[in-house]
Amino acid sequence: MDQLSPHHVPVYGTPEQRRTLWRECADRGQPVVAVRDARRGFIVRYDLGHLGAELAPDALAGLRHRVRESRPYPTAGESGLVADPLSESEGVGGEAGPVSGNLHAPTERAARDLASRLSAVVFDRSVWV
Repeated sequence: MDQLSPHHVPVYGTPEQRRTLWRECADRGQPVVAVRDARRGFIVRYDLGHLGAELAPDALAGLRHRVRESRPYPTAGESGLVADPLSESEGVGGEAGPVSGNLHAPTERAARDLASRLSAVVFDRSVWV
């Protein structure tokens, strides 16, 4: 699997649905990329922990860059400097780590689009360590 299309990104809302999804992904040997329907919005989740894998540093940097590009507010100065004037957590709208991440989105559609974009990185086994 190279990348999920937005309409194929699974959405879950209960702990039982989460456990079922993680178990199914573990059984298939795949990372989890899904959207959690939370009380105050939507959370894009990715997880490689059940596979004993993590994203290489360059892949993680690329993933964070994809997230920042999708945000409606600027996260880098006009000078083009690489440094982000906002905190990393604020810049990506959550936590994006090498093993797992939780990234906030205002709508289900936005969450599915972001999850689809990130799945290209998360599913690429060549960038796992």
